[in-house]
Amino acid sequence: MVQPGGLGACVVMLLLAVASSGAGQERGPFSVGGVRARAGESTSGFLEVPRGVDEGTKIPITVVHGARPGPVLALIAGTHGYEYPPILALQRLRRELAPGSLSGTVILVHVANLPSFLKRTIYYSPVDGKNLNRVYPGKPDGTQSERIAYVITREVIDRADALADLHGGDGNEALRPYSYWMQSGNPKVDEASKGMVVAFGLDHIVIDTDRPRDPSASVYTANTAVLRGKPAITTETGRVGASDEESITLALRGCWNLLRHLRMVEGAPASPAPVVWLDKFEVLRSPVTGMFHAAVKEGNTVATGAVLGTLTDLFGGQVGEVRAPFGGIVNYVIATPPINEGEPVAMVSHIASTP
Repeated sequence: MVQPGGLGACVVMLLLAVASSGAGQERGPFSVGGVRARAGESTSGFLEVPRGVDEGTKIPITVVHGARPGPVLALIAGTHGYEYPPILALQRLRRELAPGSLSGTVILVHVANLPSFLKRTIYYSPVDGKNLNRVYPGKPDGTQSERIAYVITREVIDRADALADLHGGDGNEALRPYSYWMQSGNPKVDEASKGMVVAFGLDHIVIDTDRPRDPSASVYTANTAVLRGKPAITTETGRVGASDEESITLALRGCWNLLRHLRMVEGAPASPAPVVWLDKFEVLRSPVTGMFHAAVKEGNTVATGAVLGTLTDLFGGQVGEVRAPFGGIVNYVIATPPINEGEPVAMVSHIASTP
């Protein structure tokens, strides 16, 4: 395990090299798909996902192209359409971020999964039944979710120097804010990602060492960036599909912290609270279809074997219990009754020892 430590300057050194390469040259426009912004300009529009084996869709984005050279940061919200706080945070960031005072370029993906957003579905696309955050890097001839992933990979991830995939508690998840620091095996990228995840400012960070290592089967949004040599993080703010001000503010503040950390805007990131590092985690899944009744709340500390909740059939008869596999913190727990076999009921993370 890579031990948690200080921020370091690796991420800034890595990404500011992009800025110095354009010094003394006229700054040209920046295009993402058909959305084109000139230096010092912000432009919004859509990435088109063509029709294929099923219907097409589109992805609303904004390109904020700074007046000065710098890195390209991609901020992606709405991978799961029922996770509203990051979506609303990026709308506010679009209004607040002045391209004239920006060094570099920010790509805002406002709603990655528009069909899920408009239909208010948790996890899965209403068109093909797939989880967008499980099909990366996508396929140009796949189903809709796979084609969305392909367009985001080609037009956003491949254009970016760093990335944050912004999530929240889905419509069924009571969630305590936390983030993931993914390990890729590339020390420079891993150190750069650590700098970003600490700067974002959430005080619970999961050290994730188990993501796939094959770029052609990267599965997750942020992992796709990491396996392409780009530092990336995943964040979680919000609970049970709510649009509460506290969760929106957490996501928005984190985005501003990243911009300051990467020296794309002036100032320093807000000083975070002491980080609780979580060195392993397990997502518990239901063995049956029926109803789940939580016995704990998000953020609770639990002991090995603690009952996280009970499972009943559709008549109310108890058919099982879900217990903690080890002692730790409940990152999230399902807070609405319906549950399908194989779906998550809770996530528990182990607290790392003090290094």
